[in-house]
Amino acid sequence: MITKIDRNKNRKKRHLRVRRNLKGTAECPRLNVFRSTKHMYAQLIDDEKGVTLASASTLDKEIDVQNGGNIEAAQKVGELIAKRATEKGFTNVVFDRGGNIYHGRVKALADAAREAGLQF
Repeated sequence: MITKIDRNKNRKKRHLRVRRNLKGTAECPRLNVFRSTKHMYAQLIDDEKGVTLASASTLDKEIDVQNGGNIEAAQKVGELIAKRATEKGFTNVVFDRGGNIYHGRVKALADAAREAGLQF
C-alpha cells in the first residue's frame, strides 16, 4: 500500500526538535513564524512568562495585500513585526521558523525583519 507523506507531521517533529533549544526571554524574545497556505503570522513571545509581546500578520489592516500567501506579503509582515518590536524596545530576537524550511516566504519575512532593524 502506498502511503502519502504527512508533511505537517514532519514539520511538527522538526518544530519540537528545534524548540527544545530555543527560549525567548524578556530581553530577547522569540520571533515565531507560522505559515499557512493563505496567510503569514509572526509573534514575539516571552517564554518565561508565556506572553505574546507583539504580533503581525497578513490579516492586519496596516498590510494591504491581495494575496496573503506570497513573498511580498511575507516581506510586509517582516517589516511590520520589526517596527512593532522596535517600538516596544526590542532589537535582539531569537528566530523560530516553526519547523518550516528556511526558504521562500519564511526567508523573505526574516530578511525583511533584519533590514527593518531586528538582529538575530
